[in-house]
Amino acid sequence: MRAALLLAALAAALPSAAGAQARRQSTVIMSDDEGSRRFQEEWGYSDAVVAGDTIYLSGIVVGQREGESLEAAYDRGYRQIGDILRRAGASWDDVVDMTSFHTDVDAQIDAMAAIQKIYVKAPFPAWTAIGVAKVLGGGITEIKVTARKPAGPARG
Repeated sequence: MRAALLLAALAAALPSAAGAQARRQSTVIMSDDEGSRRFQEEWGYSDAVVAGDTIYLSGIVVGQREGESLEAAYDRGYRQIGDILRRAGASWDDVVDMTSFHTDVDAQIDAMAAIQKIYVKAPFPAWTAIGVAKVLGGGITEIKVTARKPAGPARG
């Protein structure tokens, strides 16, 4: 009896095989672009992971090209996010939370909000904008999105 209780306690303390396999059983979405995919494999991340009915996107780095407006840079980033959502079976309508990390939040937020309104319609998701010292790769903003996978076909 005592041995059975000890074994039960040990089994409860160890992570379950199902829990350890969760990401492998989820849908992992890698980049369609061969160069980007190589970078993802080198650094060890994906465009998104679908776990149950939740879609977790990796942060999308928005960079501003020489002579390019902030609006054009953000539009490119929002299109990239929309493409990842589509490949995950969702759309902008399914986004429930966004976090943006800005190298100059005061100078960037108006341009980002203007472009965001093109893609994100009411009722709006939760959104947190944070000022940071640096974004990987020389970007100006990184946008992280969480969405809920719709029960039916993706909209938008």
